[in-house]
Amino acid sequence: PEMLAVYQTAVGYQLWHALALIGVGLLSFHLPASAPLRWAGALLALGILLFSGSLYLLTLGGVRAGLVTPAGGVCWIVAWALLAWAVLRA
Repeated sequence: PEMLAVYQTAVGYQLWHALALIGVGLLSFHLPASAPLRWAGALLALGILLFSGSLYLLTLGGVRAGLVTPAGGVCWIVAWALLAWAVLRA
């Protein structure tokens, strides 16, 4: 049951950040030259890989990834800040 909750956490965060990544892609049509927007997209994707990926490794393979999970969270925090900056600058 505990690992199921961890797995559900990974899925939920992946879902919401994948939707945000789609939003960044749509915004890029309106702000094509925005470096912060490009970085936000890259960091959202990297955050999904690190955060959710490390939780999937833990729940499905029993592999503890140490500081990889928090690094993914930091990627997301920076990505959201860059996304806000790109939108406010536009």
